[in-house]
Amino acid sequence: MCVFFELITRFIPSSIGYLFQLQTLKLSANFIGGELPSRIGKLLNLMELDLSRNLLTGEIPSSISYLVQLRELDISHNNLSGQIPNSIVCLAYRYSIQVNFENNSFTDQFPKCLSTYQSSECYYQDNCFSSNKVLYVKLCLPIAMFIALFILGFVFLYLRKHKANKSIQDEATMLRKDGDLFSIWNFDGNIAFQDIIEATQDFDIRYCIDTGGYGSVYRAQLPTGKVVALKKLHRLEAEDPIFDRCFNNEIRILTQICHKNIVKLYGFCLHKRCMFLIYEYMERGNLFCKLRNDDEAAELDWNTRVEIVKAIAHALAYMHHDCNPPIVHRDLSTNNILLNSELKGFLSDFGTARLLHPDSSNQTIIAGTYGYIAPELAYTMVVTEKCDVYSFGVVALEILMGKHPGDLISSSSMTNVMLSEVLDERLPPPRSKSDIQDITIVFLIGLACLNGKPKSRPTMKWVSQQFLLGRRSIPCKPPHEISLWEMKNYSKHVIGEVSRQEGDLDIEMSTFSSN
Repeated sequence: MCVFFELITRFIPSSIGYLFQLQTLKLSANFIGGELPSRIGKLLNLMELDLSRNLLTGEIPSSISYLVQLRELDISHNNLSGQIPNSIVCLAYRYSIQVNFENNSFTDQFPKCLSTYQSSECYYQDNCFSSNKVLYVKLCLPIAMFIALFILGFVFLYLRKHKANKSIQDEATMLRKDGDLFSIWNFDGNIAFQDIIEATQDFDIRYCIDTGGYGSVYRAQLPTGKVVALKKLHRLEAEDPIFDRCFNNEIRILTQICHKNIVKLYGFCLHKRCMFLIYEYMERGNLFCKLRNDDEAAELDWNTRVEIVKAIAHALAYMHHDCNPPIVHRDLSTNNILLNSELKGFLSDFGTARLLHPDSSNQTIIAGTYGYIAPELAYTMVVTEKCDVYSFGVVALEILMGKHPGDLISSSSMTNVMLSEVLDERLPPPRSKSDIQDITIVFLIGLACLNGKPKSRPTMKWVSQQFLLGRRSIPCKPPHEISLWEMKNYSKHVIGEVSRQEGDLDIEMSTFSSN
């Protein structure tokens, strides 16, 4: 988006932070005074920022360091003072951002961040930080009326799509008033880093609670009493370009999405010596370990398990159908589903997530966990939303069975097997009508998602809608009277109807025939 304006003679309003989709902003050669608003750090899609040749005063807000998409920054020829924030210099160096800070009134103190990097290309002279490839950012600016219209338009879209998550944004605007140092919008790298080192005693093994695909997870209690989870990339892993790419990819994805069933990212550190992500802490750990422990699995009653399946379905539907471009997780498994203190499920680990661009072939290398990967990836190497749908089907069955479905995925293994025979025997058999209906619906949908043909699988939007419809009033047969072969055939019938009338179909349990 590019907008032009002839002349601005006042100041930059803080409401500019609502232009979330803005990619280019040029305010050069005006008479803009006052200080830079800290809310400019909310423009996470901003790639070019030019504020040169104005009358800006005060210090550079550290929130500019949140603009991880930024590639060009020019704030030269102003009256800015103070010290250039370390976090901004770190960001500029790490992402090769072309910057120009000359002709201001900054202090002579050299930013500490660059002391850890061995680079002869960077220098700090006459209040100018630059590299060999400095380009002055040129951006376009709207007139005041157009700014107001754009603000109203984006606010409307934002409230429409993210109303349920408005509290997250409200929290983000409170600069450390509530003691939360780790909001994405006001993350203070220096303070947070020191608190984390002290809380984990320099990442001592005693605080390690899990080991992920490309790092270890630690529990840290901050001085404010807040408990967070830290995923730390070890030094050797940081030198591996694959792990480094996954780490940065997770930051990029989680700073763009907000959903109640997706784990929250509070902040991150991209220091070359120590890289880590700061997450919402999930007290009960991952679902995989929970299902493998007999005592803990018994805590997951039928209703709790069904609710976990629903939560993951809603999260995937949001990623596939409410994000632009759509996001595919690519590594959905019970190991990447976390449980909070109330045993509610949250989708996590977005290191291998992929944005699906309509103008791209979306061809990729195989990524994911063995046993959950869609079969077509082996011979097409093309990732689509239906890859996640297949993985969801495996996860849904695993949650009800208490173990990976394994050979049960094959239709030939379902002959003469009743539903009651495959349900987790560590729980009492479902007795209530609501539990039986919910279990049957989840099993039906799970089998439909495991269809060998990607186009024959339902969309996650349809799956999510089915769960939102609530329990059916139509009576259904108990699990010992329903065969898996019968359910598999009926799931094919359901998807056939879906392909002709997407979203308008309801699953009627009474249509099952007796064996």
